[in-house]
Amino acid sequence: MRKLLLASLGILAMHSSPVQAQTPDAKEGDAVFSEFAFGSGEKLSDLKIHYTSLGTPRRDKDGNISNAVMILHGTGGTGKQFFQPQFANELFGPGQVLDTTRYFIILPDNIGHGQSSKPSDGLRMAFPKYDYDEMVTAQYRLVTEKLGIKKLKLILGTSMGCMHGFVWATRYPDAVEKLAPFACLPVEIAGQNRMWRKLSMDAIKADPAWHNGNYTSPPLAGLRTAASLSMIAGANPLALQAQFPSRDAAEKYTDEAFQRIALRNDANDIIYQLDASRTYNPWPHLEKIRTPMLWINSADDFINPSNYGITELAMKRMPTAKFILIPASPETKGHGTHTWAKFWKDDLARLLAQ
Repeated sequence: MRKLLLASLGILAMHSSPVQAQTPDAKEGDAVFSEFAFGSGEKLSDLKIHYTSLGTPRRDKDGNISNAVMILHGTGGTGKQFFQPQFANELFGPGQVLDTTRYFIILPDNIGHGQSSKPSDGLRMAFPKYDYDEMVTAQYRLVTEKLGIKKLKLILGTSMGCMHGFVWATRYPDAVEKLAPFACLPVEIAGQNRMWRKLSMDAIKADPAWHNGNYTSPPLAGLRTAASLSMIAGANPLALQAQFPSRDAAEKYTDEAFQRIALRNDANDIIYQLDASRTYNPWPHLEKIRTPMLWINSADDFINPSNYGITELAMKRMPTAKFILIPASPETKGHGTHTWAKFWKDDLARLLAQ
């Protein structure tokens, strides 16, 4: 039953710790970039990007790695989130779409996340104010400098990783053969999307225990509010209504969910993670996108509503893109539909076969 309940909350399911798929060939590594410069003018003496890889690089007749796939996680996640069965068991096995005997798969922890450099390592709110541009720059340097890859076969990104995919498409159009951005819009983070992020950040900062980021114990009141907003933002309301049809059931599950998620991430890390989207806006540059793209959203996504008319306008400007809207149902996962590969793996296979 608990697994079903988590499935109804897209963001919570992504950041929970369910049984993971078997990944016996997983390897881990770090890329360290000295004097890494940020757009704010700040520098970090050593920026560490941690990554996990699956499979083995293969080289073409010119000696270039030709089978590399990078998969980019969402806000608050890590590369290892893709080991969850609903993703890994559908994609990475023998004969599957991203069979690890055929592809070299790279799963980075992005700046501010996982085992990569982040505020909670010690700098707290003195950590450089990174944004998506710097996160993508670090990904590009990981791929080209650390791993020696000139061109990726595919970038698949979910949520924040979806937005990173659009940044790649406009900044590094020759560095990737195909793109699969899932669960985002190629517009500035504004309106409701910016509001729930700002409300989450403001709640943490307003908690007296936060102390301008120099807390001695977690700011629980602020974290509780941030968790509340995250639950609503990631949910599929159809599934929630079916699984919690009474007030008592809904409130009981809400209380249980808080116990699992309220302290999962550091408060300063959360602030940085949510605010990193502040400069994202590929909208003026969509005509630059010439990479074949499979762009998928779901109709039950609170964070990226399907009725804005944005996708229709964007598609007129991206002739190499195909857009799919997954209809809402009790089986879809709200915003988190992006990580349940059963909904889109056949479309991904068709993209790779082109």
